[in-house]
Amino acid sequence: MKGNEAAAEAAIHAGCRFYAGYPITPQNEIPEYMSWRMHEAGGVFIQAESELAAVNMVYGAAAAGARAMTSSSSPGISLKQEGISYLAGAELPAVIVNIQRGGPGLGNISGSQADYFQAVKGGGHGDYRMLVYAPNSVQELWGLTMLAFDKADIYRTPVMILADGILGQMMEPLYLTPYKRPKLPEKSWALTGCKGRPAGVIKSLYMGEGELEARNAVLQEKYKVLRKKEVRFESLDTEDAEVVVVAFGIAARLTISAQQRLRKEGFKVGLFRPVSLFPFPEKELSALADRVKRFITIELNAGQMVEDVRLSVCAKGAEVAFYGRPGGATVAPEEIYEKIREVCSAS
Repeated sequence: MKGNEAAAEAAIHAGCRFYAGYPITPQNEIPEYMSWRMHEAGGVFIQAESELAAVNMVYGAAAAGARAMTSSSSPGISLKQEGISYLAGAELPAVIVNIQRGGPGLGNISGSQADYFQAVKGGGHGDYRMLVYAPNSVQELWGLTMLAFDKADIYRTPVMILADGILGQMMEPLYLTPYKRPKLPEKSWALTGCKGRPAGVIKSLYMGEGELEARNAVLQEKYKVLRKKEVRFESLDTEDAEVVVVAFGIAARLTISAQQRLRKEGFKVGLFRPVSLFPFPEKELSALADRVKRFITIELNAGQMVEDVRLSVCAKGAEVAFYGRPGGATVAPEEIYEKIREVCSAS
């Protein structure tokens, strides 16, 4: 199955019954798939007139208690940022899939990882965050998409799946693992009609004295909980590593062969892969820096996650190198091998 199709089918399995989107390459298989599959599942599919309309339709569906999703690719996600900030401010659960492409501007349609800052630092206005997951395979895209809907409901927050054009377009075997929805909190806040109860209001506009600051305090406490409970990562051969490569998503997938080749040549190289980009696994990386003093990040951008890696390890005297290719360029495993070897050979 294609990665895009896997994300769409995973959403259906997770109980998503509202999808609104707008076409943009390289994520077009998601709305195409949803256009017929959502009808089969008894849900609602809307091809909106714009990205702005799509994300605000998701806001409305989420406010009514539906499991709602939208998807796009980098420039389209940029247009959705206001709506994502509104979702976070109103504490509405929703899933946003970003199949990244090269930028800035309209860029190109090649796979990229240049939206890290936008996703992880809060691309819209205000002091908000959202859960961000970075899958590196079609199988993981399947699992993380279903997980995203649960976490969105549990924490009343937007959740982003940060994939890329390579993962969205690649096809590989997919095991349709069974989905068992966990016990979730009641959506007593949802706007389902007020007959027999006081009318509910969902908003992100707070004009009273101190109201917005109090609202922000609530959100920041939630983000502290996410940092404590929702960190996800994968490590490979880090127990004895003298050099640790940090990479996420498809870049981590491209790195494995280079890392394994170097191990066979006697270089003690480990791989650390953040799966949750927010919350970032800073404590786990910091713990590695008690022993490891050389790190290198590999990214399909001009250097973004490298800043979070440096914040995590440099206080302990570790050095962090970077290698990346911006503008939708794909880095070859041979290039990665050479760059890691340079770090290994440095005195």
